[in-house]
Amino acid sequence: MSFEDYEYCWETFVDHKGMYFQSWDLLRDNDLLAAELKNILRSTMNPLRQEIFYHQFGNQPRAPRPYHRRKTYLCYQLQPHEGPITARVCLQNKKKRHAEIRFIDNIRALRLDRSQTFEITCYLTWSPCPTCAKALAVFVQDHPHISLRLFASRLFIHWCWKYQEGLRLLHRSRIPVAVMRLQEFEDCWRNFVDNQDEPFQPWNKLEQYSESITRRLRRILGHPQNNLENDFRNLHI
Repeated sequence: MSFEDYEYCWETFVDHKGMYFQSWDLLRDNDLLAAELKNILRSTMNPLRQEIFYHQFGNQPRAPRPYHRRKTYLCYQLQPHEGPITARVCLQNKKKRHAEIRFIDNIRALRLDRSQTFEITCYLTWSPCPTCAKALAVFVQDHPHISLRLFASRLFIHWCWKYQEGLRLLHRSRIPVAVMRLQEFEDCWRNFVDNQDEPFQPWNKLEQYSESITRRLRRILGHPQNNLENDFRNLHI
């Protein structure tokens, strides 16, 4: 609401007894709040087109035809610990600003009530880079009332030590990371894709690829068979 909006509301709905509307501290941060809202709305990209989902979230070692470069997409859903899902948003890298950083900006802008607890589930086409992993770790440390968990379709440059260390940092920072399997692909398709009520169609060897990527992630995190992963997956919304 702008000054004019408040003034109209005052004149139309308030028994002001002939007094003029006077601006007060409520209007002090109006420009800042308007900019934050504009940024949130501009970064919302729902729903994904079907062809984008199949190409970008596919976990095949090679991208299917047409051979376009795979980009980073991040889809997240925000839910109070006790209550319905309040937001579903899709983001992608934009102007050298990674999707993970844009996600952090979005959540910070919401100024979530710290007296409540929230759960955020993220689906990513690529696991976070080291810089984004550090930013996510700091974000969770600053927001203990938020429980964040990540599902990645693929691991990004997993053979480089610093990228492996980024994944280990997430693990140490109480941010569980798991590989997307059929259940997560179906959930992402259902909630973030313009699916036209069509069911998700798994590609060839989806589960085989997921298992292979999962074994690689386990080796990076240093636990060959993590029973906590099953418990974590059972919490899936």
